[in-house]
Amino acid sequence: MKTYKNKKSKLVLVSALLFGLSAFGQQDPMYTHYMYNTLMVNPAYAGSRDAITITGLHRSQWVSFKGAPIVQSLTIHSPLKNDHLALGLSILNDKIGPSNRTSFYGDFAYRIDLTKKSKLALGLSAGVNMFQANLSSLGLDVPNDPSFQNNINRRITPNFGFGAYYSRERFYAGVSIPNLIENKYSSDGALSGSERRHYFFIAGAVFNLSDNLAFKPTTFVKVTSAVPIQADFTASFIIMKKLTLGAMYRTSDAFGGLIGFNFTQQLFLGYSYDWSFGLNTGKYNQGSHEIVLRFDFLTAAKKQIHSPRYF
Repeated sequence: MKTYKNKKSKLVLVSALLFGLSAFGQQDPMYTHYMYNTLMVNPAYAGSRDAITITGLHRSQWVSFKGAPIVQSLTIHSPLKNDHLALGLSILNDKIGPSNRTSFYGDFAYRIDLTKKSKLALGLSAGVNMFQANLSSLGLDVPNDPSFQNNINRRITPNFGFGAYYSRERFYAGVSIPNLIENKYSSDGALSGSERRHYFFIAGAVFNLSDNLAFKPTTFVKVTSAVPIQADFTASFIIMKKLTLGAMYRTSDAFGGLIGFNFTQQLFLGYSYDWSFGLNTGKYNQGSHEIVLRFDFLTAAKKQIHSPRYF
């Protein structure tokens, strides 16, 4: 029984790897904390918090599943002296099985005041992806499979993307295409694949239920060719403007819960757990853990925060 389970686990991992190489299904990592890690999703978000904002995230997916995805990201962004302009930097390390992708992107946003209470930002991002896959390290049930005998050595490929982000104090919505170029990757053997262009939509709102309780629904929709549309739906409650408790559902993939705490108006720490039921992975793992830490450094022009920043 143990041998059968190990074979099934290997099959799921290899299937996920091949799916990621060819269909881009796992090439862009998923985030349960997408509402706090927005710059990784949409470059137009840069500068939207009117502070120098640093956000770090770590995700361990499919815990106890050997070779499961592990993701770390770091973003920093800020408006410039000209309040209409903002810059950002996004760094990603994404590992799944024998493959690893590291990305460095610069982000630029131009912000337009539509009214006194609403803004529209247009963003551009440009950078490089470094991809490698040590395919020969896989333990295969069929020895010497030619598709896995040659590694994909470090490939450096450029890419760029764009996005639009509309925001008010209690509502936001955005669309983006993070990677416009569909770069191709291949080993010296038979295994090959290419990136697929993703189309993202994000939205969220906050509704006051009482003086000390607010409801915050958010969503993250991902569209790409040859893959079913996937959407995250998250419902959170903000208690005393400090504690956040929520639940999430990812279509055909996972459900889970989130908790977060604003230690100050500048410092936020969040944790989430989600359990995957897609691709039969739920039988072989103990769920996914994610932690996010965000800090706002106030500039001389913004010495204090006059109202809560919900997004």
